[in-house]
Amino acid sequence: MIYPSRSVFTKRMVSLIIVLLVLLSGRNLSAQLSFGTEFPEIDYTNPVEYEIGGITVSGVKYLDQSVLIMISGLSTGQKIKIPGDQVTQAVKKLWEQGLFENVRIVIKKLENRIVFLEYQLQERPRLSKYTFTGVKKGESDNLKDEVKLVRGEVVTDNVLMRTTNYIKKYYHKKGFLNSKVSIEQIKDTAKLNEVILKIHIQKNKRVKISGILIEGNDFFTDEQIKGYLKKTKEKGSFRPFRDFPYYAYDLVRSVTTFKVDEIGNSVRNYTNNNLRLRIFKASKFIDEEFEEDKENVLKKYNIKGYRDARIISDSIYRDKENTIVLKLNIEEGRQYYFRNITWVGNTKYSTAELDAILQLKKGDLYNQEILNTNLTYNPNSIDVSSLYLDNGYLFFNVNPVEVRVENDSIDLEIRIREGKQATIKRIIIKGNTKTNDRVVVREIRSKPGQLFSRSDIIRTTRELAQLKFFNPEKINPVPTPNQEDGTVDITYELEETSSDVIELSGGWGYNRIIGSLGLTFNNFSIQNTFKKSAWRPIPSGDGQTLSLRFNTYGRGYLSYSVSFREPWLGGRKPNALTLSYYHSLYSNAGYASDVRSEFKIDGVSAGIGKRLQWPDDYFTLYTGVGYNVYRLKNYRSIFQFGDGNGRYNNINMQFSFGRNSIDNPIYPRSGGDHLISVELTPPYSLFSDKEYSTLTDQEKYEWIEYHKWKIESSWFTKLAGNLVMMARAKYGILGSFNKSIGVTPFERFYLGGDGLSGFNSFDGRDIIGMRGYGNETLTPNYAVDRNVGGTLYSKLTMELRYPLSLNPGATIYVLGFLEAGNDWAKATDFNPFELYRSAGVGVKVFLPMFGILGLDWGYGFDDVPGVPSANGGQFHFSINQSID
Repeated sequence: MIYPSRSVFTKRMVSLIIVLLVLLSGRNLSAQLSFGTEFPEIDYTNPVEYEIGGITVSGVKYLDQSVLIMISGLSTGQKIKIPGDQVTQAVKKLWEQGLFENVRIVIKKLENRIVFLEYQLQERPRLSKYTFTGVKKGESDNLKDEVKLVRGEVVTDNVLMRTTNYIKKYYHKKGFLNSKVSIEQIKDTAKLNEVILKIHIQKNKRVKISGILIEGNDFFTDEQIKGYLKKTKEKGSFRPFRDFPYYAYDLVRSVTTFKVDEIGNSVRNYTNNNLRLRIFKASKFIDEEFEEDKENVLKKYNIKGYRDARIISDSIYRDKENTIVLKLNIEEGRQYYFRNITWVGNTKYSTAELDAILQLKKGDLYNQEILNTNLTYNPNSIDVSSLYLDNGYLFFNVNPVEVRVENDSIDLEIRIREGKQATIKRIIIKGNTKTNDRVVVREIRSKPGQLFSRSDIIRTTRELAQLKFFNPEKINPVPTPNQEDGTVDITYELEETSSDVIELSGGWGYNRIIGSLGLTFNNFSIQNTFKKSAWRPIPSGDGQTLSLRFNTYGRGYLSYSVSFREPWLGGRKPNALTLSYYHSLYSNAGYASDVRSEFKIDGVSAGIGKRLQWPDDYFTLYTGVGYNVYRLKNYRSIFQFGDGNGRYNNINMQFSFGRNSIDNPIYPRSGGDHLISVELTPPYSLFSDKEYSTLTDQEKYEWIEYHKWKIESSWFTKLAGNLVMMARAKYGILGSFNKSIGVTPFERFYLGGDGLSGFNSFDGRDIIGMRGYGNETLTPNYAVDRNVGGTLYSKLTMELRYPLSLNPGATIYVLGFLEAGNDWAKATDFNPFELYRSAGVGVKVFLPMFGILGLDWGYGFDDVPGVPSANGGQFHFSINQSID
């Protein structure tokens, strides 16, 4: 392949030889091979053997010369024939690296059968930077993550092709099947041998699915199969008058001839062809989703006993420029039934016990999904695997085998290998960068030395999620079994997330703008408060909760509160201690008045919460005691009793009994949260001989007495995927011990609006939000005096929720709701069917530093007597589920 440069004739002959050799090798080498000057004539019909005396490389800046020589396959001291195939192969190897625009091998010197070679190479340009045209900035940022171009890399044909394919694949996923990509290389004049890539993108219109054709189906209708294609949908069609006379004729003929089946078919055909709406799901075609949907169709057939169902073929063809038609050809096969089901290898549990869990019997329709669910994992009930794995049989294995298929019947043999019970050897925690190990360990149900239990691991995952210190979507328990010694190590992989909450809000109440600032530290450590190194920015890691809150609208009102919660008092049992203090002051400061008026509230409380083991360990019991003192001085603007003066004392005890089994504190998909609570004071009047009917209000309410009952219950049900239905019921009743005193004017219920307490959270009142109505407008006597609350309320809520993001840094979900509720002045007025109704939509956003923020729009259907603007369309802002 090396030719001398002595004469034009010789060069032309060598060029011809090069072309012939390239054709024979099947490679297209755009390289130049030449001799230096003043070399003897070479006989190309008689190659001569030379020894390589040395190899040099020129023209490279970024590449290692010794590596290039090694890649070429030639080396100093090696004997080669000139001309010969070894030099040709060296050129090929260098060219195949894709790093050069030109490759030349030149003989620099010949001495006594010793040859000195030089590789003259021209490097391909490197990437200086790149830009996108034809797309918005947000898409450009996403594309940068897709193409993975790195500044300084060699711009090869492979890089350009890879970049083009990545971009097209990105847009194909979004339904842009006709997208076009071209890449322009522009020399960077400021840098040597570097280029700027200008990537031109033309998305064009999305390619939609104009129709889906189904063939070979008898058991399922076309529309049923199209429904099973969850992500692959036909585009919408609203053409009510297209071929209407023909559909009308078919319908009339079916009605007059009493052909009921044909009536339904006529209506379905008209609706499917002319009134096909597509609102929540686009009709774009994505190949990966189409493959998943085909599998879903076969699963539906398998559930109905069609074990052998398969899709014989699927085809896609263009209908128009931006629409395609999909065609599925299905072979259903025959429908099968279970016949004989036998168990082999079970010694721990009897066949009768396993049959009861399997829930399949002779004659049942063959259902692969039920079989697998009841054998391996049933989220709603016990399954065979759970039965064994919860008793330490980690090495358990179950394998259903079809031992006989006869006509439409299948004999099943379920083979079990029980293995031996596994003991937990070690518990390993990873990822808790801020939270102390002991805070995690005390929530773990699996302990070293115990038998392995899958249900304990599932429960531990839930308990760790409830802490709110870790990303609930990333809590990952990993068992590592060791069959040799019958032990297992369990690693809990965690991802720390921020759990502290900052609440900064402004609201409007009582004709004033009220500002609120709240700080909640959910992973606080009080024992590290005096350690300077622990303030990062606050001492944390012990799982305690410290809450601070401040409200004001100026000189006339301010309030502040502080509370502390230790969830494991003493560190050995989950007995939670809660302490709190509250102070507020309402006055006429800042107003022109000669008479000072004020209303002071001070309150302290303490309580102990305990996790119960019966009826099950989801139950909790809380007992607390509190003392509030209300001091009024010339203050009649809130309370409609007394002369606006006096001191009123409230010593109360609180008891609550609840059960919380929700799976996720931010976006629950299953479980429930139920609570029954009572708050009561000593019945002072029952032990007194005073005639209360003759006492003044100040004397009557000096020692406040009441009993207050509340019931709250929420259920969460996953309907499909992450679509969740939430149902909630809330009731409250305030009662008295003495008819002569009546129900206390404190501690009452106020219904309606966004549920934010803020300024009007004085006197122990409960603010209950209800969307579609103004703040507190559903409170009895609101039209007459908005400061007199109800003594009994009822509220019912149903929501459909769907998440837009489950990222722990920004969990977002949308919802639609129905609500009904009312508030009554007296318990005797209660009517469970006399409820105000509303409906609407909303969005909730969970941000770790701000908690759950909500914006809802509700429409109240029912007029409120005396309050003409109470209902109708209303926007509501909520913080930390205040509206619930």
